[in-house]
Amino acid sequence: MHQPYYEDLVPGEHILPWVRLHALKDYYGMVAILREFPAVRMTFNLVPSLLVQLEAFAADRARDRYLELSLKPAVALTPEEVDFVLDNFFHAQRQHMIDVYPRYGELLARRGGTAATAGDRRAAAARFTVDDLRDLQVWHKLAWIDPFYLDHDLRVRALVAKGRGFSEDDKAALRTVELELLNKVIPEYRHAVARGQIEVSASPFYHPILPLLCDTEVYRRTHPDSRMPRERFKRPGDAALQLERASTYQELLLGRRPVGLWPSEGSVSDEMVPLVAAAGFRWMATDELILARTLGLTFSRDGRGHVEQPERLYKPYVVRAGGAKVACAFRDHVLSDLIGFTYSGWPPETAADDFVLRLVEAGDRYRERTGGGEALIPIILDGENAWEHFVGGGRPFLRALYRRLSGHPLLKTVTMADACAGADQELPGIFPGSWIDANFYIWIGHADDQKAWSQLADARDALDDAARHGTDPGAVAEAREELMIAEGSDWFWWYGDDHSSAHDAEFDDLFRRHVRNAYRRLQVPIPDELFVSNISSAAAPAIPTEPTTLLAPTLDGEETSYFEWLGAGTLEIREVAGAMHQIDRRPAVISLVHFGFDHARLFVRVDAASRVVDLLADGRELSLKFSTPGGVRLSVRQRLGRLTASFWDRQAVEPYWLERGPGSALVAAGTVLELAVPFSELGLTADQPVAFFVAVFDDTGAELERHPAHRPIELLTPDALFEARNWRA
Repeated sequence: MHQPYYEDLVPGEHILPWVRLHALKDYYGMVAILREFPAVRMTFNLVPSLLVQLEAFAADRARDRYLELSLKPAVALTPEEVDFVLDNFFHAQRQHMIDVYPRYGELLARRGGTAATAGDRRAAAARFTVDDLRDLQVWHKLAWIDPFYLDHDLRVRALVAKGRGFSEDDKAALRTVELELLNKVIPEYRHAVARGQIEVSASPFYHPILPLLCDTEVYRRTHPDSRMPRERFKRPGDAALQLERASTYQELLLGRRPVGLWPSEGSVSDEMVPLVAAAGFRWMATDELILARTLGLTFSRDGRGHVEQPERLYKPYVVRAGGAKVACAFRDHVLSDLIGFTYSGWPPETAADDFVLRLVEAGDRYRERTGGGEALIPIILDGENAWEHFVGGGRPFLRALYRRLSGHPLLKTVTMADACAGADQELPGIFPGSWIDANFYIWIGHADDQKAWSQLADARDALDDAARHGTDPGAVAEAREELMIAEGSDWFWWYGDDHSSAHDAEFDDLFRRHVRNAYRRLQVPIPDELFVSNISSAAAPAIPTEPTTLLAPTLDGEETSYFEWLGAGTLEIREVAGAMHQIDRRPAVISLVHFGFDHARLFVRVDAASRVVDLLADGRELSLKFSTPGGVRLSVRQRLGRLTASFWDRQAVEPYWLERGPGSALVAAGTVLELAVPFSELGLTADQPVAFFVAVFDDTGAELERHPAHRPIELLTPDALFEARNWRA
């Protein structure tokens, strides 16, 4: 469980709301669910930069602008505040957190698009009444409430049932629930630790990349010819302080000193090992690729994804370096990523069955290779961001999984401390890298990263100079705190073109604010470059272009003419990671989507990495999943050598095939997939909204990918004036 430190310490404002919102949705329920499964043992890693903010929000002494505007009377919102609300109160996973609530989905449709330009914002604001804004204030928070409360709390259930027309009293009641949930989080972990069901490990206080704090030159081990920051950053004392403060803080909060460490982003090196041991940590963990590089081998996998050297991976080791030693476990990243990235698109029971079967198979392979003994299979993944992509916030899947693990004759869940207690094989050092590609490129490889490291190094030198020249110790301590925050990994995660979010600019601004604040505390001049964005390039997420003309394509599964899809809307599929990063991420099956219409039909063309007809023959299914109108899906697959299409709608008990012919759906697959869906089948007439995703399923019915990732392609059915409005001379 991890969030960066969002507070600007000077005004005391938290710039982004994710600590508070994830506390409402994930941090309590993810551990509270274990009360139902007392035989399950787990390890939770709680990052101190998250916990200290969580304490402040629980005590009602922390504020962020999102919170303030959610509580302000709707009638008193200024035009600027309305703009902010409309821009920012829809930051939630579309399928499972917005569209499942009709009123929230209605408000998003009313807002439309991204409301990016000033004209767009004015037009959007004009469509919202005071009652609409109040409903949005409620739904912005209600959609994040823990599934336990959604299922069982009468106050929350009453608000969900009411749906619209909320009052200021309803907002106050929801605030009461919010504070109640925030105050339950830390005690729930404390209770689970006390009853021996979980272990809580730690990360360095502000989540820095420890090997880079020790010495940025470690990056040259994997990238010897790379550009580097203009000044080498070498501060092992800072790394030691981040570790010691994390351990002390967790002991204060949970009543016992942690013995386990998830080094930020699984980042390890020989230089950090003695620091980890000196801070009292007995075990740490990282990724399997680090072990492979350390051992000088490659972990190959079979068609099921099973590692073919289980006897090397499925055991704890002892890492010895710098005169110290620490036990270390190495995660199976394929199994971990199944939970993080794949199972969200599967039925919960099917996903749980598949995962348990894979664990049993992995254990059997280990015993076959070793002649007996038990395999230790570390499953380590993001604690908060995956679940919003699951049905029911992930709880149906977790319950299905925990039920199977609780009584399984061959599988036993253990904490990481128990797992590492028997480590006996020694590694004389460890390969320097992170859980991503066994290197540090994400955090220092891009020019924007290197500029930020240079700014951090300059500020760190200024801090040392101030301390040597007798600057007030209180000011030095405050400046040191700001720079410890700036050493966190997250600012560097979002720099460069490898990860992107809607809040890249805020992360960049926060990093530079913390560094500027350090100079202000020391009362020395602030370098001008800290007032200018470090972002030189960013990977923009794919945004659909809109149709500009009516279409009349030949539906034959081929690109018959360059002109037949000219004027269609397009969605180019790009691989841009966000808060989570998947190892061994496979290229997307779909590469491009064209979409448009005539006055009677929606047209969609899907281009793929290989011929669509071959994908269908291999058992893939391509589907249009409609969110508007909801509950409608058109699926194309091949059965017994014949192309078939099944159409589900909200009334149909069984899917039905729409025969080819006038007024019916048409499907053609060849090099590309081309579809025509009559608006009449969707219950639509002119100038009505339609929204859909394009999805790929395997032969078990499991969803493999969906495009766009977070919100559907949205358009209005054409009216009689569509062509006139879009005419170009």
